Amino acid sequence: MYTTAQIKVGTAFMYNNAPLIVQKMLGQRSGRAGMVTNLRVKNLVTGSTMDLGLDAGEKFDEVDLQTHTTKLSYIDGEGDSATYVFMDQETYDQFELSKSDLGDNAGYITPEDEADVEITFYEGKPVGIVLPVNVVRTVTYCEPGVKGDTSGKATKPATLDTGIEVKVPLFINTDERIVIDTRDGSFVERAK
Repeated sequence: MYTTAQIKVGTAFMYNNAPLIVQKMLGQRSGRAGMVTNLRVKNLVTGSTMDLGLDAGEKFDEVDLQTHTTKLSYIDGEGDSATYVFMDQETYDQFELSKSDLGDNAGYITPEDEADVEITFYEGKPVGIVLPVNVVRTVTYCEPGVKGDTSGKATKPATLDTGIEVKVPLFINTDERIVIDTRDGSFVERAK
């Protein structure tokens, strides 16, 4: 069983007798009734997507998913219509997933990566991926750091080599390699 706090991008769970997989975390809000987590989810049977709000403390049954360890071979196309092609390193089978199937995870992987990616299957059909917790990406653009900007919690937006934008500390500059937590897109440290 999952609780609302355990659900993240790539998690598959049963909701109203339908198997859903989380594509994007839309944020949390609290109010008089308690904390609500907003998600963009995809129905694994129909393929339709919807936004869903889950109350804190709700419990959900897990969906039985199979996994294959693969590597991203190449990306066919650009933008939202791009297709990500993965190859099983043992059987050389290829699996295709659209950018919408990957959700937020598409911004953390490139074909040049050495890390393995697990593809999840529901009833024999690829439905999503599970990434390593931390990935190394290169900053392609951010405002320059200023001398003295070395401590504190202040952040600035930075564009990564995959095109996504994350928040980084003020001392990070363009062309630096950084470690990003794929669970929430947060900066971890400079890459060594």
